[in-house]
Amino acid sequence: MALSVDWLRHRFGKYCSSNAAGTHSETTPLLRSNPLQINTACLKKHRVVFPNNGLLPKAQKKFMDKYPGNKIHTTKYNILSFLPKNLFEQFCRLANLYFLFLAGLNWFPQMEVFHREITMLPLAIVLAVIGFKDAVEDYRRYKSDKRINHGRTTVFDGKQMKYVEKCWKDVRVGDFVKVVCNEIIPADILLLHTSDQSGTCHIETASLDGETNLKQRQVVRGFLKPNSPFEPQYFEYVIICEKPNNNLNRFKGCLQYPGQQKIGFGKENLLLRGCTVRNSEDATGIVVYAGHETKAMLNNSGARYKRSKLERRMNIDVLCSIGLLFVMCLIGAVGHGVWMNSFATPPPFEIPDKDGQYISPSWAGFYMFFTMIILLQVLIPISLYVSIEIVKMGQIFFISNDLDLYDEETDRRLECRALNITEDLGQIQYVFSDKTGTLTENKMVFRRCSILGTEFSHQENAIRLVACGGLDSDEEDMVFAQKDCKPRLRSNQEGRSTKCARKRQSARPCTGAQGRKKLVPRVDNEVAFSSPLETDVIPDRKLLKTVQETACQVEAWCRDRHGSDSTSYADFFLALAICNTVVVSTATVSRRRLMGPVQQKSSLKSIGRLHSILKKMKPERLIEFMTSFQSITEKTSVSPLSTGASTSNDHGAEDGISSSYKDSSSTSSEDNKCDVDDKSQPAEPNPDRLCYEAESPDEAALVYAAKAYGFTLLSRTTDQVTVKLPQGNILTFEVLHTLPFDSNRKMMSVLVRHPVTKEVIVYTKGADSVIMDVLESPLGENKMKKIAADTQMHLNAYAKEGLRTLCIAKKVLNEEAYEDWSNNRLEAQAAINSRDELLMDMALQLETNLTLLGATGIEDRLQDGVPETIQALREAGIQIWVLTGDKQETAVNIAYSCKLMSQQDQVLMINTDSKEACEFILDCNLEEVKKYDPLNQSQIFKVDVDLVRPATDHRPTFSLVIDGRTLSFVFDTKLHMKFLELAKRCRSVLCCRATPLQKSTVVSLVQSNLKVLTLSIGDGANDVDMIQAADVGIGISGQEGMQAVMASDFAISHFKHLNKLLLVHGHWCYTRLANMGIYFFYKNVAYVNLLFWYQFYCGFSGTTMIDYWLLIFFNLLFTSVPPIIFGIMEKDISAETLLGLPVLYKSGQNSEGYKWYTFWIAMLDAFYQSLVCFFVPYLTYRDSDIDIFYFGTPVNTVSLFVIILHLSIEIKNWTVVHWVTMIGSVMLYFIVTLAFSAICVTCNPPSDPYWIMEAQMADPVFYLVCIITTVIALLPRYLVRAVQGTFAFSPLVRARQLDQLSQTEREKMIRQWRDHDQLISSLPPPLDFPIPSPTIPALPVYSSSRLPEASVVSPWSDASVSKTAPCNGMSNGTEADPDNKGDFQDRGASDVFSIFTDSYNRAEDEHGTFDTNPFSPGHQTSVGTINV
Repeated sequence: MALSVDWLRHRFGKYCSSNAAGTHSETTPLLRSNPLQINTACLKKHRVVFPNNGLLPKAQKKFMDKYPGNKIHTTKYNILSFLPKNLFEQFCRLANLYFLFLAGLNWFPQMEVFHREITMLPLAIVLAVIGFKDAVEDYRRYKSDKRINHGRTTVFDGKQMKYVEKCWKDVRVGDFVKVVCNEIIPADILLLHTSDQSGTCHIETASLDGETNLKQRQVVRGFLKPNSPFEPQYFEYVIICEKPNNNLNRFKGCLQYPGQQKIGFGKENLLLRGCTVRNSEDATGIVVYAGHETKAMLNNSGARYKRSKLERRMNIDVLCSIGLLFVMCLIGAVGHGVWMNSFATPPPFEIPDKDGQYISPSWAGFYMFFTMIILLQVLIPISLYVSIEIVKMGQIFFISNDLDLYDEETDRRLECRALNITEDLGQIQYVFSDKTGTLTENKMVFRRCSILGTEFSHQENAIRLVACGGLDSDEEDMVFAQKDCKPRLRSNQEGRSTKCARKRQSARPCTGAQGRKKLVPRVDNEVAFSSPLETDVIPDRKLLKTVQETACQVEAWCRDRHGSDSTSYADFFLALAICNTVVVSTATVSRRRLMGPVQQKSSLKSIGRLHSILKKMKPERLIEFMTSFQSITEKTSVSPLSTGASTSNDHGAEDGISSSYKDSSSTSSEDNKCDVDDKSQPAEPNPDRLCYEAESPDEAALVYAAKAYGFTLLSRTTDQVTVKLPQGNILTFEVLHTLPFDSNRKMMSVLVRHPVTKEVIVYTKGADSVIMDVLESPLGENKMKKIAADTQMHLNAYAKEGLRTLCIAKKVLNEEAYEDWSNNRLEAQAAINSRDELLMDMALQLETNLTLLGATGIEDRLQDGVPETIQALREAGIQIWVLTGDKQETAVNIAYSCKLMSQQDQVLMINTDSKEACEFILDCNLEEVKKYDPLNQSQIFKVDVDLVRPATDHRPTFSLVIDGRTLSFVFDTKLHMKFLELAKRCRSVLCCRATPLQKSTVVSLVQSNLKVLTLSIGDGANDVDMIQAADVGIGISGQEGMQAVMASDFAISHFKHLNKLLLVHGHWCYTRLANMGIYFFYKNVAYVNLLFWYQFYCGFSGTTMIDYWLLIFFNLLFTSVPPIIFGIMEKDISAETLLGLPVLYKSGQNSEGYKWYTFWIAMLDAFYQSLVCFFVPYLTYRDSDIDIFYFGTPVNTVSLFVIILHLSIEIKNWTVVHWVTMIGSVMLYFIVTLAFSAICVTCNPPSDPYWIMEAQMADPVFYLVCIITTVIALLPRYLVRAVQGTFAFSPLVRARQLDQLSQTEREKMIRQWRDHDQLISSLPPPLDFPIPSPTIPALPVYSSSRLPEASVVSPWSDASVSKTAPCNGMSNGTEADPDNKGDFQDRGASDVFSIFTDSYNRAEDEHGTFDTNPFSPGHQTSVGTINV
């Protein structure tokens, strides 16, 4: 088999030759007509890897050496490049470049203001501090790289022909690497061998996507040799794969060998760098990507940078400050030129140059312009950005440590991944949310099922779920986990062999040989989707009896195959147990995957648990439980869906359950009447200790449901799956192929060979929208059509109850059809360019002409606090859109449950199949909604004023429901502006059946066209695009891994945490940063203007009356800390008041804290205070003989008092930290100034500040000037704040007044405030309103009178609109009837027809009359649906 060296040399020569032909289509092999040649197009488009097993010629080895090694370096600098590169990066920042420009100007004698060294000092300090920080961070990266690069792994040495240990950095592309259990994978490796007999290797990808559930990887097809070791020296294939890329979910290529068919491989055969091997003794593969070309390194991008809305507003004000600086410098330049021109002869202080020439007044003014820039440089608040970064870090610290945002169950706190958009949390206007796992718990509980058109309600399971609703999470776990205590204790005493120890799971990855021995067991509660709520399923009594009867007919089942109804029941539960990718492990502390069957014991022990639940229920929940139990019983007894459920003949739930358990136990204990496999079975552990590790909660719920009926999944490998039947028989199915679920097909299929009949059976599960379309349609089979129709009715009912639905189907293939399909799929797997498309076609080819078995309804309960959170966010003025991929009925039901939609809403449902219909319905709905706009109310409600309140008080609210197909028409036909115009007039929007791309497109559409601040929240990988498209992305660390968290800006544990995060922390962060930004602009302008006013008295010469060092220390030390503390710790309103009054959040949405006029008001206040601080001391010392610094000292001191006290007026919540920083800043000023005046004898000749501060403090006039000046400067601002606090013009001021009350009084006032707001928003509607004429395209609204027969011609010729009766009082829709053109057919019980929402339930008032107004309180508003 070995390839000759001459053949390899010949192949490599052809590979590198420039005469190779162009590209070939996917239908032609990559090899030319001569199988030993590879075209050059392959080299350009793909990567070619030759095995490094000692047989490689020098030419090919040289070619392989061109690939980068496995050594990584994430450092930015080395010893030689640090200084120049770091300085270059720092001077790329505008602030540092600005200071460098000013320092350079100061070195010119004509423009010099300060001493040159003094000017360079601040810049040098900033550069040194930032450089030191960068050096420390880079050194940490260097240490991390060194540790990773020197990790040890096992590599095959072609010279020694054995495995040797090498460092990670020495691994090359083409090397054969062997990894053991719990070892981290050093590079991207193509899996060729594993110690597992089934060729499976499990890896944990937590370091890549955060998911802790295990992923299966398989040996490349054709390399599975369970009983023989892998010998790399005999590996003679050439690997052709795709170029390195960062797509973790895509990998394709093939193995080539001369004279043989290509062997394809995909992502299921790739072990990614950074993942950890689990449940496998060892695994061997060949390196295809190394170092920085691995997918993990290509995905290792830096932290994202987003610019907040407030920061963008501040940037505009910085430009205004630059303009103001330019004007002041221009005034100084012109003033200096005019002053110099006023001298007839050169003044005595003017110094000539070396030639004795004096500078002209015009040039003096020109130079003075730049001198003034140096003097007034502080006017540009460059330090503001540094302070904002410090403040945001402090804010994030307090948000992350908020106990209300901490989840004790998962031990997770809020995580901030974007440090610069905290203030955006206080300005959100639109929230886009996923449904599953975000609004719901994503804990899938099996609730109902339909088999062969017969519905089984599972009443007992519903009772358990209602009871569980009254327990806390810890109480629930304690009740349901009692049965598992003994097995877990026993597991600690079991023997541990070396081989078994390596199969244990570890939460701590290790690297190298030393780390491999340190195995940390992974505890049981880390298994995803394994809470007692999900695992304990109480079966339906009648269905359990039917299954038990069917289970004893296995021989008949094998004989009849798929011809009887009894076999369909078994096939249904076999499909639930088989059609998945669930990994089976034991529920012990050190879990290990099961390779063989286990012994089953009865797990139906729910009576005691139900009693325990009832005992632990809270009193109020017990009452609710009894009410729910009664309603469930009544509903089950009268529901037409419960045709297959026994209700009336049962003597109580508990007796029925007990009898079912006894029957199940007795059946399991009896001798089997029909043995399928008489072979002796090995000793097996208790199936109660089985754990099912699933990639999705739906799979886990279905497997646990099958287990409840006795179809227990015992083990799973890549080539077989073992299931235990209710009567105790064990069936081991050969797994031929697994077609995983994808968002395009919306199906998953498993091909197995039956162990008895040897038939090839396809089990399929998927969405009803696709399964129903691929069912077989035999002629004359009315029974199958009736089953499909009944099942569809059950599915619709499930969806309206808010259940997630799946259809289960099967198909039997003959051997010839299977062989043809299998060969075609192998060819598709070997393709590279169109591999995904070919595999999709093969899957669709197989998943046709299916036989429907049944359907399931799985409940995903709402998270705690979701309705309250949505209601609070809506009161805060936030528009909430839900974007989900679920069915429309399910999503609508959840929307009602979580209060996204109310019964008073007029619901617009838009489902279309054509672009023309989409545009027509958008126009009709938009025209109707516009009638209720405030501007159009006067034209609609033209009745007596005494009978009608203002129209703005009783406008109806609308909710929009649209499906993914219609959204595609909206995006493709440029109808997005009409869609947005309609959507922004609706109270809520619900997008169903939306793809991840459509979700992100909707977010971008709203963000770009409506110019609003958006927030997206989700928990799954399908929400990543939506999260990244929004201004603020929030990920929920839920049941679907951590991909959403890793792509988000903030990570929380529950949706309810969004309430406090936005309403409290968002409000605080925005208010703090807005006020701090305004304060910084004010502070700099107020202080710089003191120097500017002095220029009018010194001939605009650039002289200062304050010492240079004190000027630097003023912003650096004396006034820097108080505003930072203010930005971190200020709480203008308490958290309780903000949560009680969500309406206060609107102040942030309207940017009331930072508007253009607040900036200019602060500037005017700064100019006024600077005038007072300068001219009051000037008028006091005007006729005295004091020197320049003696005058500047009181001016500097007064400005400090005014700036500090100005901030104290703005502080609403004083703490000890505020007092310490305020008093400390003043004390520091006096200490530094006194010390500086005492020691600075010749600091600034000829006028030195020696002993000036001491002399001033001995003069009583100094204190009088400080007091009077401070009072005059701050009096206007104090009076304005006093008037605002007295009259309470703003809701924020009134809320701050509530904080002064006691807790009881405050809660009472908050309730009164909210009741007042609700009263205003729910004023009585008018008694009647006119009826516009029913014309098209305007949507008609009719009164409660019978319409005459009429016909309306639609813009689409083959459709007419017909009315359907509402279901569950929730929807009243119309649908297009292509068989009945132009005329309406009344299908409902009401006499009123409408395209829009005109049907309602009449309400009888206290006088016995009926109110015909559909918007009156107490009426159930129906839903208008248009299905075209």
